[in-house]
Amino acid sequence: MTEHEKTEHETTVDDVAGTTADDTTEADAALVAALRAPASPDPDGDDPARLAALHARLERAAAAEGLDEIAYREIDSPYGSLLLAATAAGLVRVAFAIEDHERVLATLAEKVSPRILRSPARTGHVARQLDEYFAGRRRSFDLPLDLRLTAGFRRSVVEHLPHIPFGRTESYAEVATATGSPKAVRAVGTACATNPLPIVVPCHRVVRTDGTIGQYLGGTEAKLALLEFEGARPRR
Repeated sequence: MTEHEKTEHETTVDDVAGTTADDTTEADAALVAALRAPASPDPDGDDPARLAALHARLERAAAAEGLDEIAYREIDSPYGSLLLAATAAGLVRVAFAIEDHERVLATLAEKVSPRILRSPARTGHVARQLDEYFAGRRRSFDLPLDLRLTAGFRRSVVEHLPHIPFGRTESYAEVATATGSPKAVRAVGTACATNPLPIVVPCHRVVRTDGTIGQYLGGTEAKLALLEFEGARPRR
């Protein structure tokens, strides 16, 4: 397991210890650290042939008995291709192309189940709600969520994020206070950077105290575009 994967799926004592430093620097430091790892060591990125080979391996693994099954699909969005993955419990992962869909699928196979199948039909309800959101007909999501990829304080942050209304923002410090750990500003940044369900769980609505947008796992341009789409009027 790489250090980046450990960062994505483990909660440390440092996460909840926090500091009293200005969240403009503390939360961004956590975000930058979590996002610094390259999406893929292979310069070919999401090469179709390599993705096809990965899909074939995952489908062969789907013959295993007694394992959870993950259904996934890719959809187009105003912010590039999105990977959607769901278990019987609910939506388990949304990933931007910048995160490297191949690596995300491999991580799901390791962390959740190797039984992964491309299934547009089984993730159709997720795609429909995202289409409604992008078309301006939906402001919140009504989807079952499988939050097994986040735990501890990070999970508390992820569970709080849907309570930030469409068109509104909260600072990293405000989220830390709302989740009962006002000193854990840096840990809020880490939780947002490793949110497994971006857009659906709106970590893009968390900004710096001064109103500037800060970092985002889908890229700062995507974060700015999402906030402007929602009418939040962020500072650049």
